[in-house]
Amino acid sequence: MEKEILDLLKTMNNKLDEHTQILNEHTQILKALEHASEVHKAEIDKLNHAVARVEGEVKGIREDLTAVEMITSKNWNDISKLKAVK
Repeated sequence: MEKEILDLLKTMNNKLDEHTQILNEHTQILKALEHASEVHKAEIDKLNHAVARVEGEVKGIREDLTAVEMITSKNWNDISKLKAVK
């Protein structure tokens, strides 16, 4: 009877060792996934910052282009007036 109990305890211990090893592997995988997630978040934050900067630059270029269009229109108007005076 004692041998059977010992065998049962050994079997249970072996199973527990197997489960512990699997749990350790899963913990390592989860840590790696967590690290990858943090890296991806940092990369996305960097991209969001770059997009915001480019968006600001494009807005500035549009404003400059509008100003150039307005000045060009005024210049054409002034040229027309000068031609009419001749």
